[in-house]
Amino acid sequence: MMNCLQSWPEPVVRVQSLSESGIRAIPERYIKPPSDRPGFEKQEHVDIPVVDLKNLFSHDHTLHEETLKLISSACKEWGFFQAVNHGISQELMKRTREVWREFFNLPLEVKQEYANAPTTYEGYGSRLGVQKGAILDWSDYFFLHYLPVYLRNPSKWPSLPSSCRDLISEYGAEVEKLCGRLLKAMSISLGLKEDYLQNAFGGEDIGACLRVNFYPKCPQPDLTLGLSSHSDPGGLTLLLPDHDVAGLQVRKNGKWITVKPVPNAFIVNVGDQIQVMSNAIYKSVEHRVIVNSAKDRVSLAFFYNPKSDLLIEPAKELVSEDRPALYSPMTFDEYRLYIRTYGPCGKTQVEFSESNR
Repeated sequence: MMNCLQSWPEPVVRVQSLSESGIRAIPERYIKPPSDRPGFEKQEHVDIPVVDLKNLFSHDHTLHEETLKLISSACKEWGFFQAVNHGISQELMKRTREVWREFFNLPLEVKQEYANAPTTYEGYGSRLGVQKGAILDWSDYFFLHYLPVYLRNPSKWPSLPSSCRDLISEYGAEVEKLCGRLLKAMSISLGLKEDYLQNAFGGEDIGACLRVNFYPKCPQPDLTLGLSSHSDPGGLTLLLPDHDVAGLQVRKNGKWITVKPVPNAFIVNVGDQIQVMSNAIYKSVEHRVIVNSAKDRVSLAFFYNPKSDLLIEPAKELVSEDRPALYSPMTFDEYRLYIRTYGPCGKTQVEFSESNR
């Protein structure tokens, strides 16, 4: 069981309520140290790779191989790519994003019925990490368990809007399938058997959860972040971004690149556990979210994770004398405790596991 506090260390403030109160200056709790502030410098003309998945399971061997190469290169060089022609209906993507926007626009007392606690994080929340006095991010969220099925509890999902629960189920089933297809592709492109990563995650018995992020308008977007810099602690993340407003930034060669979402694409990123299993051939990369003074944003992050009590370690096939194992075995539960205690903080966690060998 996660060894976490039973309740938050101080009263929870909803960022959306702060934003809607008409404040001109953000409270000190949200002001980042100067080195962590966004600094809206001129953007270089560079973006994360876009990978067309339509040939991923094509009978045409050449096209199939080409797609695998593109996925492999994106995972090595960037740890991120935008997936198009992924097989999930645009209509379902749009309806799911809209129903969550409607949820966040419900009266506060309705949302408060789902208020979360740091024991499981499940429900309506406004902070990550339980350090008293921590600097907070400019966002609210809703977090829910999707897999394993015994942790799935639709009664904890919003009952309003009335279509919300059905859409979560339908959307969850589709993105779960896509994650399974992507894990196969990653396994093959690492030179492993196609079901290696899925089996290392626990086979049929894996974990998955959904975090819906709401980034309210912010009067001083240059002083804060919607989500602090971090790499994802789990296996694979599938992000449905806001189609209207860019906000995700990815770190590349020490610079922050703002991702321009391609219409109807998912943003796919490698999590720390795949970096560990691939013995750092694939990289989980730091990313963060900037906020906006004119528009709020909604995004949905689906985390596809190893079973929480399995030991995760580099694949034996990817360890040699020339490339020894860079990480010691650790369960995902042990690993995740760090981010649930301290909140998102760069890549300290995966580096900590590397240095503790």
